[in-house]
Amino acid sequence: MQTPNTIRIAHGIFYVTDLAASRHFYVDLLGLNVLHETEGALYLRANEDREWTLKLELAPEAGVKHLAYRVGTDADLDALTAFLDTQGIPWRWETELDRPRLLRFQDPYGVPVAFYAQSVKHPWLLQDYHLHRGAGLQRIDHINVMTPDVEGVMRWYMDHLGFRLSEYTEDDHGRIWAAWIQRRGSVHDLALTNGMGPRLHHFAYWMPDMQSIIRTCDILAGARMPEHIERGPGRHGVSNAFFLYIRDPDGHRIELYTCDYLTVDPDFEPIRWHLDDPRRQTLWGAKTPKSWFEEGSLLEAYEGGWVQPRESDLKGLPVHVI
Repeated sequence: MQTPNTIRIAHGIFYVTDLAASRHFYVDLLGLNVLHETEGALYLRANEDREWTLKLELAPEAGVKHLAYRVGTDADLDALTAFLDTQGIPWRWETELDRPRLLRFQDPYGVPVAFYAQSVKHPWLLQDYHLHRGAGLQRIDHINVMTPDVEGVMRWYMDHLGFRLSEYTEDDHGRIWAAWIQRRGSVHDLALTNGMGPRLHHFAYWMPDMQSIIRTCDILAGARMPEHIERGPGRHGVSNAFFLYIRDPDGHRIELYTCDYLTVDPDFEPIRWHLDDPRRQTLWGAKTPKSWFEEGSLLEAYEGGWVQPRESDLKGLPVHVI
């Protein structure tokens, strides 16, 4: 059976409870660009994105509607529907602004996903420097999902959708606590973190440089919103990236991320980290807030309502936690 050609992570749809507050956070402070605005929704993109990459949709409760990937052609969507039928996974066609044909389903581990091939393209704003504002987010980079079965999710996406392993975290018993898998040749399109789930851990944008991440901290401090800074800035051991984690008005976690590495070299081999290596989470050895391991955004179920998170059989936290 043909393996669908998944290109990259493409967008997320967040439910938010106060669209004005979310607009102030994402547009006025972080500098995302409003591509479309409809009643009760904003479609946002970063400066390099040629499509919208984050939709904010007004709702009574905060959560995540779905997380979407781009595939190469409509034939890849047809191959994916054929595969889903063999797995007994229900699916349906949906539409979104600029996306006429979205394949929507829930993966076997409870994550609501969509795949599409066609999308309206818009001129990028990368070199329209006079329009850049705020922190200057550059492009969508990856998502991180909390799950009680990291290895199961990892194997499913690798075996059936062609994802490739970049890095992983393992304990002394060979159990995998976290994994970073990719399609586009970077460190990851999808990261998996052990914990109560499925829930969205974070949604990440690439930043043009380290200084833009520092500037984000200054912007939030100047706006008298330093409590929205959860972790960082710092440098990860995993991915080698310089990072900052912030929380939006509804608690959705956003990572601002830069300076990782490419995995396109055919000689690249997955990198193993021990669970309690203090350099894994932060290369400099700084401890991580407990909230970073325990809190995440609820995911919408395929038939409506929320996917009910469940506990992982892997208990405990790494030793380097505040």
